[in-house]
Amino acid sequence: MPTTTNAGVRRFFDRVAERYDRQIGSCERFLFPGGRRWAVDHARGRVVEIAVGTGLNLPLYPEGVTVVGVELSERMLRLARQRVAAAGLADRVELCQGDVQQLDLPDASADTVVSTFAICTIPDPVAALREAHRVLRPGGRCVLVEHGPSDNALVRAGMRLAEHGTARFLADHLTRDPRPLLERAGFRVASVSRAKAGVAFHVLAERP
Repeated sequence: MPTTTNAGVRRFFDRVAERYDRQIGSCERFLFPGGRRWAVDHARGRVVEIAVGTGLNLPLYPEGVTVVGVELSERMLRLARQRVAAAGLADRVELCQGDVQQLDLPDASADTVVSTFAICTIPDPVAALREAHRVLRPGGRCVLVEHGPSDNALVRAGMRLAEHGTARFLADHLTRDPRPLLERAGFRVASVSRAKAGVAFHVLAERP
């Protein structure tokens, strides 16, 4: 099943859940060293983490932060629950299965939304970011670590060529630029840093 629908994305991540940490770890060491730590270091207060996956970020959050993690894949979520239990985080982490394009959370109920390597996989990323905007309090912060189109023309062309397959079968839209998506969702982009030929994005955005 193509991974351009919720059903396809869920099926894909259910299938790869047991090997996900190993696979994403190899990619992160090359393209995003320290990316997760950077993201959680910018979190404050009540945090909503969209597409929490296997919970790799959860042990990294500083004390004093509470987290609601939402994940579409039940198999990924099962691993996240195991990670929470092993790290003794049950008193400040809540995990739930759900669609980040339609969050079952109240308006203006979070101080920070965190997303790491997730916007590339969501069928409608603007819908997910609009939900992130909705659940944030005014002045709240959205923190993204993501890949996007390289600022090197040759690398970018290669990414676009590969994307025909990765988007359909690996739930990975290689050239989604998070900045215009955030702006379409109502955010003000506060800062952007890029590395690795511009492929690696660290983005801070705010709900006005």
